[in-house]
Parts: sequence; C-alpha cells; structure tokens
Amino acid sequence: MFRHLRSNVFALATLLALAVLTCAQVRAQTTPTGAAPTATAKAIFAGGCFWCVESDFDKIPGVISTTSGYTGGRTANPSYEQVSSDITGHAEAVEVVYEPAKVSYQRLVDYFWHTIDPTVKDQQFCDIGSPYRTAIYAQNAEQLKIAQASRAALEKSKPFKGPIVTEITLASAFYPAEEYHQDYYQKNPIRYKYYRTSCGRDARLKQLWGDQAGR
Repeated sequence: MFRHLRSNVFALATLLALAVLTCAQVRAQTTPTGAAPTATAKAIFAGGCFWCVESDFDKIPGVISTTSGYTGGRTANPSYEQVSSDITGHAEAVEVVYEPAKVSYQRLVDYFWHTIDPTVKDQQFCDIGSPYRTAIYAQNAEQLKIAQASRAALEKSKPFKGPIVTEITLASAFYPAEEYHQDYYQKNPIRYKYYRTSCGRDARLKQLWGDQAGR
C-alpha cells in the first residue's frame, strides 16, 4: 500500500515538474527579452537646503529620483555636521536622475532658476553660509554650455534688479547625505512645511519671480 502511495506521489511530482517546466517555457516565449533599458542622465543643483531642492525637483515629470548630498568641497565622504560647520567647502546639493526623452536638461536648468534666489552669495533664505550657496554642477561640456547660455539669457530677461551670482562649474565628486535627510519632506511633512514656511522660501520666490516662481 505504502509502495503504491510513494509511486503515486513520485508520479504526481513528475507531472507537476513537467507542468512547471511547460509554464516556464511559455513565459520564456511570451515575455520580451533584450528590451533596451530606459536612457537616463544626471544633473546636480545646489539651491540652499537640500530638503527643499529635492521636494521641488520631485514634482517634475521625467525625473526618476533625487538624492540629497554634498559636493564642491575638499573632504571625501563628509558628514552633515562637517558640511554645516563650513569646514569642508561643500555645498548642500541634489543629484537628479532623469529621462532625457521626457524632460530635457534645459528644462531642468530653467526650472532650477525659478526655485532659488540667485541674487545672494553664500545664502539661501534663512540659511547662511557657503554650504547654502546656489550652483549648477554640470556633468559634461554640453551641460555646462546649456547652463551658461541659460544664465546669459536670464541676465537679459530677469524680472529683478540684483545681479545673478549663482556659480556654474563642472561637477566634482558627489557624496550622498545621511539617510535621514533623504526624502525628508515625505518622512517629516509637518516639520518640513514649518521649516519651509518659517524660512520664507516661497514668499521670497514669489517676490523675485512672480507667477513664474517654482515653474
């Protein structure tokens, strides 16, 4: 009796294995393979508090991800305490990964201008010091050319009187910030909103850019 039961179990197991194999073969035949991966590119912007820059760029269709971090300084793998103490030369910045097929670098640069105050040096809103300077860190010569041309055009059309002091340079090493800084506006929405409002960021942007603020 038990011998027949084992035989039946083995037979059933064999049939199941064949069925699984058949399903796998069907999936292999119906699932497309070798599809080209989505083409992506990177851009780095410094616009004061990186929580705010992340929040702003996450709104743009075609942006895949944003990462808060540090760049433009002398120290490898700096900590937030080091950067905020202004001893490393780094700026708080955000690395933006995007799909060029959906949003151009030109669009990202144009948008960036309308999310910052480009008239002040080593400061953004209530944050003071070189870590909070504004800058565009180009990944290559093409990005550098686009950013410089954008600034030149803005100098002619700007709706405010102050000179534009935002730095434009080739990017150096980018170091991701500590995990608690990533997506801070999502993890701590109440604190983030209080900080942004208290810092006067949106009020100043409205004063500078009018209806184009944040667009």
